[in-house]
Amino acid sequence: MQLTELVTQRITERTGRRVRNLVVEIEADSVVLRGHTNSFHVKQLAQQSVRETLPHFQLKNAIVVD
Repeated sequence: MQLTELVTQRITERTGRRVRNLVVEIEADSVVLRGHTNSFHVKQLAQQSVRETLPHFQLKNAIVVD
């Protein structure tokens, strides 16, 4: 399983699929999250999933809360 797939799966499991159009971009030592959700809490859950999976990577959480 590729790293992008692993992170996507962890986010999906943790958020209960509440991030629509989720895109995970991984480059060198950074991760960018994109998508849409209805809750700031879900955005934080997605962020926490990345931090637990890739603790030494920089993270940009560009998930939009509608």
